[in-house]
Amino acid sequence: MTGLVNFFDILIATIRDVLPIAIILFGFQMLVLRRRMANLRQVLIGFVFVILGLAFFLQGLEQALFPLGKLMAQQLTAPEFLGLDETAGAAEAHWQQYLWLYLFAAAIGFSTTIAEPSLIAVAIKANQVSGGAVGTWGLRIAVAIGVAIGIALGSYRIVSGTPLHYYIIAGYIVVIIQTLYTPKTIIALAYDSGGVTTSTVTVPLVTALGLGLATNIPGRNPLLDGFGLIAFASLFPIMAVMAYAQLGEWQARRIKQRRLREMEN
Repeated sequence: MTGLVNFFDILIATIRDVLPIAIILFGFQMLVLRRRMANLRQVLIGFVFVILGLAFFLQGLEQALFPLGKLMAQQLTAPEFLGLDETAGAAEAHWQQYLWLYLFAAAIGFSTTIAEPSLIAVAIKANQVSGGAVGTWGLRIAVAIGVAIGIALGSYRIVSGTPLHYYIIAGYIVVIIQTLYTPKTIIALAYDSGGVTTSTVTVPLVTALGLGLATNIPGRNPLLDGFGLIAFASLFPIMAVMAYAQLGEWQARRIKQRRLREMEN
């Protein structure tokens, strides 16, 4: 019964959030364009599905993803798992002892990004627009590797307690340098790839992981240290996609040079 009451509360909040979107769309259609909405029945049914889908999704976050992320963080930082004396606690653990935590963070980052619907949509469109030059799976895997590295590094930052802005400043310096040497056709796509990773599948688990780590590691503040992993998930895919393009260009150049040498011989 409690779960049903919570669902109706979430449903009402979802309707309240979606209502301004509907007002803007229908308002422009009737007051500015002054045309009847085509397929009005289908549009209204679609809005109902959107509202129900968002409500069920938010309910699922509260009941499954958020608790699961916090539970995994708690178990991976437990003194008995790290091989420490239970009386000593995790405060005496060194960052090297959290290897399984870094591997778990990388695995979560990779798997959630591969399943990210927004990334799938961008990869399909990029493949269509480029005439097959940008591979759908190549782009998805490159972005997923970037997120995996970013989440693992972000987890290390929480464990070690180092300031977030050091990583972000250094990361964007690398991005700026990469931008100067990356093929121009891939730069805009690379920057978009950083944004599409922070969507419906990745954000809940990564946020729950960060908050769980900051809560269970002694000396960490959930508000100061628990957030920031999403910034890593946005930054490192940009590097990964541009590196993927640079490697592809380098490989194509090598193949071209090899063929020229074969023709000369």
